[in-house]
Amino acid sequence: MNHTKTYYRVIYGDTDAMKIVYNANYLRFFEIGRNEFLRQLGFPYTELVERYDLQLPLAESTIKYKKPARYDDLIEIRSTVLELKNASVVMGYEICRRDTGEILVTGSTKHAFVDGEMKVVALRRQAPELKRAIERFMESGGIEEK
Repeated sequence: MNHTKTYYRVIYGDTDAMKIVYNANYLRFFEIGRNEFLRQLGFPYTELVERYDLQLPLAESTIKYKKPARYDDLIEIRSTVLELKNASVVMGYEICRRDTGEILVTGSTKHAFVDGEMKVVALRRQAPELKRAIERFMESGGIEEK
C-alpha cells in the first residue's frame, strides 16, 4: 500500500519509567505522520485552517501494539489514506523501527471535515484541491519524491 514516511527519534519524555514509549503517545506519532502526510501532499495543516477554513477533528482511533518502541529509537511513521468520504477521512498508520523495518504498532484514525464553527462540511466544496490531491494519492501509488 502506498504511504508517506516520516522519521522521529523517541525522546525521554515519550517514555515511561521503563524507557518504553507510553501507549497513548502513539496517537501523537499518528498526528505527526498525518501532519507530514498533508504537508507532503502540498497542504500543510495551517493552510487548511487559514485558507480553507477546514479542520479535521478526531472521531475514532484504533491502535494495535505488537512490540514496544524505546527511548532513542529512530522510528518510521508510515501514513496512508484508507478511506475518503464526502465529510470524513480514515488514515492508516504503521510505526516501524527505522533500522530493521520491524512493525511495532499499527492503527487508524477517522477525522470529520468541519469548518471553524465545527459544522460538518463537504470536502469537495470546502477544499476541492485537497480532495483531488488525496484521490490522486490513492489512485497513483503515493507522492512522488522530489
